[in-house]
Amino acid sequence: MAALKKGRNASATSKPWRSLALILIAIVALTGGMFVSGHTTPRLGIDLAGGTSITLAAVPEAGQESAINKTNMDTAVSIMERRVNGLGVSEAEVQTQGTRNIIVNIPKGTNSRQAREQVGTTAKLYFRPVIATELAGGGAAPSPSATGNGSEQDSGKDKATDKATEKATDGASPSASGSPSASATTQGRAVTGALTADETPSGSPSAKADDRAAPSPSATGGTSGDDDSKLQAQYAALDCTKESVRAKAGDGSKSSDSTVACGQNSQGQWQKYILGPAAVDGTDVDEAKAVLNTQTGAGWTVTMDFTDKGAKKFADITGQLAQKQSPQNQFAIVLDNEVVSDPYVSQALTGGNAEISGNFTQQSAQELANMLSYGALPLTFREDSVTTVTAALGGEQLKAGLIAGAIGLALVVLYLLFYYRGLSFIAILSLLVSAALTYVIMSLLGPAIGFALNLPAVCGAIVAIGITADSFIVFFERVRDEIREGRSLRPSVERAWPRARRTILVSDFVSFLAAAVLFVVTVGKVQGFAFTLGLTTVLDVVVVFLFTKPLLTLMARRKFFASGHKWSGLDPKALGAKPPLRRTRRPSAPAHPKEA
Repeated sequence: MAALKKGRNASATSKPWRSLALILIAIVALTGGMFVSGHTTPRLGIDLAGGTSITLAAVPEAGQESAINKTNMDTAVSIMERRVNGLGVSEAEVQTQGTRNIIVNIPKGTNSRQAREQVGTTAKLYFRPVIATELAGGGAAPSPSATGNGSEQDSGKDKATDKATEKATDGASPSASGSPSASATTQGRAVTGALTADETPSGSPSAKADDRAAPSPSATGGTSGDDDSKLQAQYAALDCTKESVRAKAGDGSKSSDSTVACGQNSQGQWQKYILGPAAVDGTDVDEAKAVLNTQTGAGWTVTMDFTDKGAKKFADITGQLAQKQSPQNQFAIVLDNEVVSDPYVSQALTGGNAEISGNFTQQSAQELANMLSYGALPLTFREDSVTTVTAALGGEQLKAGLIAGAIGLALVVLYLLFYYRGLSFIAILSLLVSAALTYVIMSLLGPAIGFALNLPAVCGAIVAIGITADSFIVFFERVRDEIREGRSLRPSVERAWPRARRTILVSDFVSFLAAAVLFVVTVGKVQGFAFTLGLTTVLDVVVVFLFTKPLLTLMARRKFFASGHKWSGLDPKALGAKPPLRRTRRPSAPAHPKEA
C-alpha cells in the first residue's frame, strides 16, 4: 500500500487538533467580544427595521442648469452622509437615483428625526452681516448688556470669540459676543436678537419718537433706489410667525444680494432680519465641533476652524462689524434662508478660528456644529417625497427571508444525507461553524463600521450556503476518486487535499472577485448583497482549511469511516473501487553464469 510522504506534510496531517483549536479560539473570542460590546444581534436596515425614505430632487438656479452634474451630486451625497452620521445614524443610506435625485434612507432609531430634519435642510450656508432685526410681532428684541471690556454679562446670550485671543486672556472674552441658540427648536435652530430700543428699525412699535431712519441703501449692501425700497417693503410686510411666509422669506435672492430672513430666539419668538450680502460661504468652514468648555465655565460651545481663504474673509467681516453698533455688529449664520445663529462681535477675529458660546445644551451645540460643518451643499434640493416603512413590514420581509434560508439549508442537508451519508456529518458541522462566524462578525460590524443587514444582504447569506456546500463537495469527491483508485481512506484524504484545495481557492477567488466588483460599481442595498457574499466567501476558505479538512483527517482514523462502512459514504464496493494497490518488489537481475 502506498505510504504517506515523510516530512512536513506528514507532520501537518498528524496534528489536525491545532487547526481545530485555532478556529475554536477564534469563535470564542469573537463571541465574547460580541457580548462585551452589548451588540448581540446584527443591525437591521430600513427595509427590515423600518424607518423613513426621503427623495430629494436637485433644483437648478436661474441660468445654472449645468450645475446639476455628477460631481456636484456626489459632493451632495457625501455632505448628506456626514450630516446624518454626525448625529449617530451611521446605518443611514444616501445614494443618487438617476441624474437629479438623491434617496436618503434613515432606519428607525435614535436621532432619526433630527437626521431627517437636517438632511431636508438642503440650501447653501452663508455668513451674512445683520443690517436690522426686530421681533416678528413688533417691538425691539432684547439687547445683551456688555461691560467696558467687552465681556458678556447676560448668561442667557451667546458670544463668538477668537479662540487664540481667549486663551491669551485666560478665559476673558474681549473679542466678540453673540446671540445664537439657547435652546433647540424642532429643527435645532434658535436665535436671540441683539437690538436695543434705541436701535429698533423704522416701523417697530417700540421705535423712539424721533423715528430713527430705516437702514440706508449703503447699509443694505450697496443697493439703491427701487431695490432698496423693495427690500424695505419686504421687511415691513414680513410676518415670521406664519410658516407659509417663513418658507418664502428670501426666495430668489442671490448670495451677492441683501435679503430678508427669519429666525427664532431662545424664548421661542420669531424675529425678522435684513441681512447684507454673504461675506463668508459655508464651504469656507473647514471644521466645526461641539465642545464642553470646562476651563472657562462657558459650558457647551461651538468651535469653528476656517480655511485659509475663509479665515481672511471672516477677519474682514468681523473687523467691519466690530466698528458698528448693535444690531449692525452682528453676523447671521443663514441656512435654508433661515437664521440659525446671530452672534455679535466687538473686534476683528483674525486667528482663523472662533468659538460661539452661551446657553447651549449638548444637543443644540451639536446640531449647530453639524450645520456649520456639513451645511454647504453645491446644489439646492426640494423634498419630493417622504415614505415611512413600518417595522411590521420589515419584520415580514425578514421572516420571509429567514424561511427561504431555512428551506435552502434544509434542501442542502437532505442532499448531503442522501448522497454522502456519514460524510454529511462533517459537512453539516462545517455549515454550522460558518453560520456562527457569519452571525457574530455581522453583529460586530454593525457598531464598528455601520453595517446594516438588509434584505439583499440576507439573500447574499442564502446564496453563500450553496457556495460553502460546493467546497465540501469538491473535497469529498476528490477523496472518493482516490478510493476508487484502490487506496484506503487515510492516504486518500491526504492525496485528495492538494488538488481539492486548488479548486476551492480558484472557485472562491472568482466568487470574491465578483462580489468585490459588484460592491464597487453599485450603490445602496445591492452593496449589502455584495458585502455579505464576499464575507461568506472568505469565511468559506477559513472553515474548509481550519475545520473541514482537519475534521475529516480525524474521522479517517475512526473505524466507521476507515473500514468503508456502507453508511459512511466511503464504501469502496459502492464506489466501484479497484483492487487495493499493493507495493510490489522489482525482480532481481538473474545471476550471470561464470565463464568457463
